[in-house]
Amino acid sequence: MQRYFSKNKTQNEFILNDDDVRHITRVMRMKDNDEIIVVFENTPYLCCLEDVNQNLKIKIKNELEKKDFGIPEIVLIIPLLKEQKMDLILQKSTELGVNKIIPYLAEHSIIKLKDGNSDKKLERWGKIVKEASEQSHRDCIPVITDILKFDEIKKLEGLNLICSTREKNKNIKNVFTSNKKCAKINLVIGPEGGLSKKEETELIESHFIPVTLGNRIMRVETVPLFIMSIVNYEFMEWF
Repeated sequence: MQRYFSKNKTQNEFILNDDDVRHITRVMRMKDNDEIIVVFENTPYLCCLEDVNQNLKIKIKNELEKKDFGIPEIVLIIPLLKEQKMDLILQKSTELGVNKIIPYLAEHSIIKLKDGNSDKKLERWGKIVKEASEQSHRDCIPVITDILKFDEIKKLEGLNLICSTREKNKNIKNVFTSNKKCAKINLVIGPEGGLSKKEETELIESHFIPVTLGNRIMRVETVPLFIMSIVNYEFMEWF
């Protein structure tokens, strides 16, 4: 069943944005009395369509049960990357359950932020994670923060981890196994070429834990998907 997110609600109706209305009427070609799920304030509702060809109305039928996968809050801290790689990370990490994504400027980042360009990027990224949340039947859309400077990362609170190519002994799986009851995990991923030695040292001095992902050196866009798969395996309560 198609799922949409709404920010506006009247007494017994939801109001969707223009893109979603076009998707319902022109792409899906839905008809009166067809049902959809609308998520409002992280709560899903079963809804029925009326007046599809005139003035679309989305009537609430009943509230649905929220999903709880039993995993901690996962925050991915990722460097600015080329558009295609960034899109892949945003889409697939959303499907795999990430809660927040923090883009940042790294010393080795290939992409540099131009003046006035961040708002356009954030708007585009927001659309990607919204559509991925609908496709994967999530009850919430991941938060994408403003692009941070590197020093701002050091202030984060939670179980703070660095995906390190220098660390050889501390395995990410063992760290997760030892912290089953943590409420929040912040994962710093470096750009192509990894974090500089200076950046990694500064994070370690700020109580970040460097962890190895194994002997393979993965592309930067592969790392978040690898990590999110481990998170789901280690923390998810299977039904």
